[in-house]
Amino acid sequence: MRVSPGSRFSKAVDARIGAFLSARRAAATAISPDLAPVLDAVDALTTGGKRMRAGFLHWGWHAVAAARPGAPRTTGSPEDPEWEAVVSMASAVEIFHAAALAHDDVMDSSDTRRGAPSVHRRLEGVHRASEWRGRAESFGVNGAILVGDLLLGWADDLARAGAGALGPERGPAAMAVFSTMREEVGLGQFLDVLEEAAWVRQDPASLLQRAHTVAVYKSARYSVEAPLLIGATMAGASETQLEALSGYGVPVGTAFQMRDDILGVFGDPVVTGKPAGDDLREGKRTVLVELARRQLSPGVRSMLDELLGDPGLDAVQIATLQRTIADAGALEQLETMIDRAVGGALEALRDAELSRGAVLELERLAAAAARRDS
Repeated sequence: MRVSPGSRFSKAVDARIGAFLSARRAAATAISPDLAPVLDAVDALTTGGKRMRAGFLHWGWHAVAAARPGAPRTTGSPEDPEWEAVVSMASAVEIFHAAALAHDDVMDSSDTRRGAPSVHRRLEGVHRASEWRGRAESFGVNGAILVGDLLLGWADDLARAGAGALGPERGPAAMAVFSTMREEVGLGQFLDVLEEAAWVRQDPASLLQRAHTVAVYKSARYSVEAPLLIGATMAGASETQLEALSGYGVPVGTAFQMRDDILGVFGDPVVTGKPAGDDLREGKRTVLVELARRQLSPGVRSMLDELLGDPGLDAVQIATLQRTIADAGALEQLETMIDRAVGGALEALRDAELSRGAVLELERLAAAAARRDS
């Protein structure tokens, strides 16, 4: 699901990211040619992808800009004077996403990302192939953390460039939304790590809500709502317009994460680029898992809890857990929750003071985010 408008905006974002990273490579290799593996890892991580967040940022901007009284025909196009600023900000959001992926794969001990080695595994491979001293695993992890840190700084550079191209009111306001997004993702990531360890000491009745909170702050808000609000703020959105986009963005982002939870357990590795049942080996305490646990008998629930988070799970054990979750009705329940979330999101757009073209595209994107297979 590559969120568009691919013919123009996504290509512009790809070009901006490519030019920016090319300049960064030149600066880094001027320091030392030994930095090439770092830049190679960055290129691999930032090439391709869905560009989903960039797409939502574009449509948040377009939804407001094209709704202005007397908006010219060129609004939202490359001829729009705000186009370059929005491309820079969208590129910043994508670079920020890449930073989150580099760090997330370290925390989850993930071997692959989009069917290729994750950053820490890639750098581990460089160490092994070069026959350097020390532990290749430690080299890979340390390198991936630093790659993520570099990307976070570069995301800020691009965001400030985009914000700086706007007026003194809209630029700082957009940067404030970007900063809030960055903070919430870090806090949500910690809650995710915490939940994998602390769930056993929590009130069982609270676990589903805790899993939902992780989903919202780790992924949902920054995947859809924050990009929409950044784009809309860049266009000078009113509070009413921001409320409508937020009312759409949170449930669509939540549906997106719920679909991710399903793919993390039941996804086809050929399509997802991740091993089958990866979330089960990582011990993710997702909404899907908690829905299942609520329906299981004590004995079966204990079996699930014992196996969940074992990195050595084999294919038979993965299949057993998949069947246990499905037989508990959790998959069907989560599909219903996804449908309700999308319905609520579309209702939030009804009669909103947003451009009709953007609303139609956001309706399409809601379905695409909720029904994707990768």
